[in-house]
Amino acid sequence: MTDDSILPDSARHFLERLRSAQPPATPLPELPVTGPWLTFDNAAERFQAMTEAVGGRCLFVADAAAAEAALEELPAWSRAATRCSLVANIGSSTFDPAAVDDPHELQHTDFAVLPGEFGVAENGAVWVTDEQVPHRALFFLPQHIALVIPAEQIVHNLHEAYDRLRPQDHRFGAFISGPSKTADIEQSLVIGAHGARSLTVLAVQNRF
Repeated sequence: MTDDSILPDSARHFLERLRSAQPPATPLPELPVTGPWLTFDNAAERFQAMTEAVGGRCLFVADAAAAEAALEELPAWSRAATRCSLVANIGSSTFDPAAVDDPHELQHTDFAVLPGEFGVAENGAVWVTDEQVPHRALFFLPQHIALVIPAEQIVHNLHEAYDRLRPQDHRFGAFISGPSKTADIEQSLVIGAHGARSLTVLAVQNRF
């Protein structure tokens, strides 16, 4: 703790004014452990709407073949010179990410198709881990990303989502909601400021 006696008079006076202006302490609210939490009539529709609201795209497809067809229709995928897929039967790869020693080399990846575990209807987020991904940088360095999730694995809210997390099972896990974006400068939204320029969620309705 700072010893005010060693401070100049002006600094000590400033700190005293700050302390005297502090609001009274307020106890934290008590939240029920089991809810009720926010739910939706149709969690899948809400998830799709929120994904689009945060700048992404969500496509519900019947199976892996339909997901492959949807991927082929994306201009960013068809134009990608360097791409990889870590989801079986969806997409193809021009290189093997597991053979890359330095994750910095992944900065030249145009498109990556990666697995997600589940989606969150409340905010359009997808929970991802490094279980099948050799470099966590693949979630952030490619120009474009597609996350593949089972359509049945969409929960209503983050409270349900946190109940499903198993942090002890993975070295890395994160929620990703839409492409990279920032609105810090003049409150102007910029997509792809420091990460993926686009993010597509492929929600597969039949197990893959």
